[in-house]
Amino acid sequence: MTPSTPNPPRDASNWAQPVDKLKVGSISADAVNLNVEGKHLTGPLKGFGQMWQKTYWVRLSGSNVTPAEVIKVWKAEFPNFWPRGNQFYAPLTSIQPGEVAVLNLAGPGGVTGPGGAPVISTGVMVIYADDVSFSFMTPEGHILAGMITFSAHEEDACTVAQVQALIRAYDPLFELTFRLGIGHKTEDDFWQAALRSLAARFGVNGYPQQRTTLVDPRVQWSQAKNIWHNAGIRTALYMPVMLAKKVFRR
Repeated sequence: MTPSTPNPPRDASNWAQPVDKLKVGSISADAVNLNVEGKHLTGPLKGFGQMWQKTYWVRLSGSNVTPAEVIKVWKAEFPNFWPRGNQFYAPLTSIQPGEVAVLNLAGPGGVTGPGGAPVISTGVMVIYADDVSFSFMTPEGHILAGMITFSAHEEDACTVAQVQALIRAYDPLFELTFRLGIGHKTEDDFWQAALRSLAARFGVNGYPQQRTTLVDPRVQWSQAKNIWHNAGIRTALYMPVMLAKKVFRR
């Protein structure tokens, strides 16, 4: 009797295929594309700092929008909800499993470099997407080693939009910013502002809420070497080259 081939899981098409190294597809020419191509993905187990679970949510009270409608708009217009000074350059196929996006991030308070240059250039990979959620995972060098999930659900006859992150600071330098409170404040302000913008898109004056849980208070000294890939340091070193290129193009 010939053994039957097991059927793939029902949600198999919602997951990205495993990859060894990241590859950036077609994105805007305006993107500063650094620290993504050829990098490996890093989950929260591969970071250096304390592990945190952060959940941010906003109730879309007074709106008749469904969770699926929220996610459809969130995927299609994702960059529009980011705070000023931060750019999300999605591939032409938008947010689909396996796609890689480039992030040009501002510093605390939305501060950018000369000529609006990013303080950190990094990226994310879409590892999962369905009708009511999608998830990103970070690459080597990113501020955070972890996974961030965006979702929408119904609660008490009201649609709720949510961002949940399971994260560690990627290296000792980024962990220091979290210990000083700068990293936490920047991360919290970022996602609260994004949720307010998302709520406004549906005509709601939203008030995001937050829950923070320390999952693992230990640091992983075996990952201290991660600082070699630090995207902030590498972006800063590249900025003079980028500015010189702009000058000579003119």
